[in-house]
Amino acid sequence: MCGVRAIRSVRFDSRNVIALAVRLMLLALAMATVCCAQEERKVIRNPTPAYPALARGLNLFGTVKIKAVVSPDGQVKQVEVLGGHPLLVNAAVDAVKQWKYAPAKTETPIELEFRFHP
Repeated sequence: MCGVRAIRSVRFDSRNVIALAVRLMLLALAMATVCCAQEERKVIRNPTPAYPALARGLNLFGTVKIKAVVSPDGQVKQVEVLGGHPLLVNAAVDAVKQWKYAPAKTETPIELEFRFHP
């Protein structure tokens, strides 16, 4: 009888492993759907940032990373700087505030990256 119990316990454990794997796959699929839904938001207007004259004179280059929230009407309503040189950040933030997206049912978080080269 002990052998039978051991087999049942192994079966039970394999069922738990399979159930966990299915849950993880469903979670990954749900996250991919959310990600893709955010990427489907169409940009209507996206002016490029002006390269600051002082940064150009100093031969300064770099990347500015920005996180923003787009309202349901398509306006950028919140901008947060994630990184970048202070001389380049203002130009990127000013440009993003002018961006316009297609309307959607909900707010959409976006992450943007701008590369400045002289």
